[in-house]
Amino acid sequence: MQEDINQEMSESGKMPVLFIGHGSSLNIILKNSYTESLVRLGNDLPKPKALMVVSAHWLTNGTSVTCNEKPKQIYDFYGFPRELYQVKYSSSGSPDIARLISGIVRKVQVRCSNDWGLDHASWAVLKHMYPQADIPVFEMSLDYSFNEWHPKMIQYHYDLASELGELRRKGVLIIGSGNIVHNLGMLDFRNIDAKPFDWAVEFDEKVKSNLLSGNHRDLIDYRNMGRNAPFAVPTLDHYLPMIYAIALQEKDDRLEFVHEGFQYGSISMRSFRIG
Repeated sequence: MQEDINQEMSESGKMPVLFIGHGSSLNIILKNSYTESLVRLGNDLPKPKALMVVSAHWLTNGTSVTCNEKPKQIYDFYGFPRELYQVKYSSSGSPDIARLISGIVRKVQVRCSNDWGLDHASWAVLKHMYPQADIPVFEMSLDYSFNEWHPKMIQYHYDLASELGELRRKGVLIIGSGNIVHNLGMLDFRNIDAKPFDWAVEFDEKVKSNLLSGNHRDLIDYRNMGRNAPFAVPTLDHYLPMIYAIALQEKDDRLEFVHEGFQYGSISMRSFRIG
């Protein structure tokens, strides 16, 4: 079976890579400029053979991928309108492709997991991009076993992600799903369209500049991007999926933004496409 899947996928062209700022769970049911950008993106992209989402919401010791034939839908949010918990996204998994990663990645052992499914970092985005749920989906976790921030920790994830490039040539669309600026302690819960904080805008713009110039070094050592960096990225869970996306950027890959903006004042919804 593995030989069959390798043969089938080897003829595919190189797929793009995405980073999507997924923001509030309310986006699942909202129609706004952000969700409309996801609809356009899904229509514009070449159709992938499978989707791999690097999720800000699946934090593990070591690195795992979901190998379920039929991944369960996880409603990993609380206190939202009942309507959100009735939304269904019933895609199939892609265990054969997921298992290929253990042979592709040399830096670490990548484990197969049947204990997880699709959290909202995946399906809340894919619900807009691929509403028919007709493309197999699997997730990759973030190794969150490190105790404190250090640029070497982010470099570890960057190096791991850089080994995944072969998947692009096998027809797999890799999506990092998180948020560049993600400070839940500073949210204006009353207004999703609240004016963003100056410190949030400043950091987001610095990231934008580094993305456009291909300055991955400062994006890895992001605390060198000014005194506001610890406010913009108080935890790494939502920042790391962006690191996975840029690590897959190749010399001929153009980067373009598919959405820019903020929600609740302290969450950047910046999203981009590579290639």
